[in-house]
Amino acid sequence: MRIIFAGGGTGGHLNPGLAIARALVRLDPEIQPFFVGAERGVERDILPGTGFPHQLLPLHPLYRARPWENWRTAVGLAQAWGTLGRIFGSERPRLVVGTGGYASGAALAYAVAHRIPIALQEQNSAPGMTTRLFARFASAVYVGVPDAGQRLAVRDAGLITDTGNPIDPPPSPRPDRAAARRAWGFPPEGGTVLLVVGGSQGARPMNDALDGWIARGLPAGLHVIWATGRASYDRYAARASARVAVRPYLSPIADAYAASDLVVARAGALTLAELCAWGLPSVLVPLPTAAADHQSANARSLERAGGCVVLPQPELTADRLAAAVDALAADRARLAALAAAALARARPRAAEEIAKRILTLVRRP
Repeated sequence: MRIIFAGGGTGGHLNPGLAIARALVRLDPEIQPFFVGAERGVERDILPGTGFPHQLLPLHPLYRARPWENWRTAVGLAQAWGTLGRIFGSERPRLVVGTGGYASGAALAYAVAHRIPIALQEQNSAPGMTTRLFARFASAVYVGVPDAGQRLAVRDAGLITDTGNPIDPPPSPRPDRAAARRAWGFPPEGGTVLLVVGGSQGARPMNDALDGWIARGLPAGLHVIWATGRASYDRYAARASARVAVRPYLSPIADAYAASDLVVARAGALTLAELCAWGLPSVLVPLPTAAADHQSANARSLERAGGCVVLPQPELTADRLAAAVDALAADRARLAALAAAALARARPRAAEEIAKRILTLVRRP
């Protein structure tokens, strides 16, 4: 039984689909996930290593700030339509699952035009354009934040389910912390391992702040796992040392989470879902240009629950980053409290719940 997953551009739209697809295959090995994405998205680098069949299309986003470039969007959609016809025609899918981003719109449109059922997974409290556009056609909508459902026009409110955001849950039993540290070349005990990750595209302000701190000199006992983003890796790769592991991207990221005591990250919905599932304390730097400023809302919500410290990007400097991390690293009781509060908000089985609901949907006569 074939199910097509459409979404990508960024890891925040691709990874939910991968988590659901893996859960589906675990529950029913006869399910055949197929991924459709964009040639210019992170899926170009990630999908080949997943083992899932996939097709990348010449898709472009809407250029809101440069509308004269939207001819690229129209041409890419026209070119993709024929390829989608061959994909769908080779074996008609039972369902198309859209996980957002410009990479999902073409496949969802093709499915609607050809009366193939669609389901949507929305990660954020402020639904993206693709989710808002296709919600009225969906047979099911799975939201990661309850507020998102209130902002969608659907045929029936009962089609919206608050499942939490789908992630690959931490393994059970959890990886041994000492072994995970050794795998990164760090001492198995003592000190603090800090993970700094700005998402699949990286985060220049976070990278620059950490770069300045490293140049000034890290405190004794601090070890860093630094995911720069692929486009920025060459700029910072020379900072690698026995105490600083520099990587362009972490996929999978579980090895880094298993070794870390504290995380500095953006506040995307999937990132927060993972941090809570792993019970990791964090310093969050919300992306101020995110749609509807949803990352700030995400971060402040977790902060109110006692699960993180928020450091707004306009205040981010090497000195402020160092002060925030040093204060937490020196206060193990505070770190433990942050971790416990994050873990209390965790919904690590969201992907499995969504997969079960999808199986019920596709097995209907």
